[in-house]
Amino acid sequence: MRPVTRRTVLASAVAAPLVIGRRASALTPFKFGLTPVLLDSDIALLDQLQLYLEEALGAQVELVKRRTYQEITALLLSGELDAAWICGFPFVQHWDRLSLVVVPLYHQLPLYQAYLIVPHDRNVETWQELRGDIHAFSDPDSNSGHLVTWAMLAEAGERPQGFFRETIYTYGHRNVVRAVSSGLAQSGSVDGYVWDVLSHREPELALKTRVLRKSEQLGFPPVACLTINQASPKVQALSAALQATDKAESGRKLLKMLELDGFKLEERSLFDAIAAKYELVKGQGA
Repeated sequence: MRPVTRRTVLASAVAAPLVIGRRASALTPFKFGLTPVLLDSDIALLDQLQLYLEEALGAQVELVKRRTYQEITALLLSGELDAAWICGFPFVQHWDRLSLVVVPLYHQLPLYQAYLIVPHDRNVETWQELRGDIHAFSDPDSNSGHLVTWAMLAEAGERPQGFFRETIYTYGHRNVVRAVSSGLAQSGSVDGYVWDVLSHREPELALKTRVLRKSEQLGFPPVACLTINQASPKVQALSAALQATDKAESGRKLLKMLELDGFKLEERSLFDAIAAKYELVKGQGA
């Protein structure tokens, strides 16, 4: 069901898992999974996230990262993680087993957009002009970095492997921007939140690209847990801690680094539009 990848992904994508733990403990730590939805190369941000969660939960926290969304989703579904910050696409793929813990607020709303980007000096105005491109996707299970573009093509009776000459997966939204800015790809599908943050944090990178198309507003990548664990004290404590990030100095610093406004409880209907896109493409066998 995914576009065929025939080109080597960016060398900067790290294959080995990364586990960040500040101190050893005889107690079982709270295991919190992270996907490349996060600005994952920012070690200071990850350290601040761990610091805030450990302060708020009063327990050791282990941040667990993997190269792909699928790996983190598998760990969450198997019960090896207490919760994870995932993407809307895997959430709707497994929402018979997953429940929301909280959803981040971006510009005060639990919403974001997917962007189609091209080199800043490329003379195209519509997505139809991208036919025959080498196109960079973020991850097969990314909403903004794959599903939205796939669904856009499906609505026009197209498939990614027929519309694009070649597709690559970069396994990170920042890496999509790198691929397009460097000429490795002629266009790319990227998380609009990540591109917006990069555009003023790393303008020398992001502004080598421009946004050709923005999707409708969609549910922001959520923090999720197994439904059977939703009422557990550990998960309830995490939900309360994330909703209270603006109440503590370390939490406010975290929000500033993330460029988010907070976290909020939301209904799963927030992700209905993503679920509809998934239903649209499921039968294509792309």
